[in-house]
Amino acid sequence: MSRIKPDDDVRAKMKYLNLGCGSRYHAEWINIDIAPSGEGVIKHDLSQGIPLADAGCDAVYHSHLLEHLRQPAALQFMRECYRVMKPGAVVRVAVPDLELICRVYLEKLEQALKHDNADDYDWIMMELLDQTVREQSGGGMLGYLSRSRIPNEDFVYDRIGEEGRNLVRVLRERSNNTDPSSEQTKQFSRQRSLPTLQRLRSKIRHTVLTRWLGFDWQLPLQIGRFRMAGEVHQWMYDRYSLARLMLWAGFRDPIQQSANQSLIADWPSFNLDTLADGTVIKPDSLFMEARRPV
Repeated sequence: MSRIKPDDDVRAKMKYLNLGCGSRYHAEWINIDIAPSGEGVIKHDLSQGIPLADAGCDAVYHSHLLEHLRQPAALQFMRECYRVMKPGAVVRVAVPDLELICRVYLEKLEQALKHDNADDYDWIMMELLDQTVREQSGGGMLGYLSRSRIPNEDFVYDRIGEEGRNLVRVLRERSNNTDPSSEQTKQFSRQRSLPTLQRLRSKIRHTVLTRWLGFDWQLPLQIGRFRMAGEVHQWMYDRYSLARLMLWAGFRDPIQQSANQSLIADWPSFNLDTLADGTVIKPDSLFMEARRPV
């Protein structure tokens, strides 16, 4: 499979699309996210489709987005990616690598059985299951990362990469900044204090639901609303199942790539999967690409 190799003038005219970009985006791309975190990012709920015309994009990329969609929605979403791509264009998908997680799990299981060292085992079990079955934001992984000392820090960082390091840094800063007089604590308190009208509406809603559903409605509704809010993983993929999904959506020639390899020319320069020094941002990822047929 040949790369896209545009010169600088052609590259400037190419249309690259980054879906669910979060805080990692590039100025040369069209960046879309449901909760924009930077200037120029388009606010849009991708469950409602991609807000672009047919066959206009030279490349489409999304990272750690697909696993948050239920299976029927995942296929529909990949077909939407296909729709907005030009013939011959490349789609690049990054997801948590189920195969890799399973291989690491088996390795850490053997080590735990032989050496009674459960720290790595506990983490990989959470990585495998917690993101799918959790019933509250952050789940067990957030609790583990919030510790003042992570016993297997090197292993955890090898798994969750630079984003994980940044999260731990933020969590530790927050834990060290709990002074009631601090601005951060005051802001948190203000956010927790609901306006009178909002509290009244909440009380009325609670009364109505209790009358119609009884006193046992609260926990199931709370869990259900959380699990449908987009945080949990609805499915996981390995190189076989992701390639098959791409084929079902109409793409051809799916191929596994590394973080810094791509059919998209100058891929590392965009710093979407790697930092400027080559560090992989999400080392637990499976990277796959395919083309829309010409």
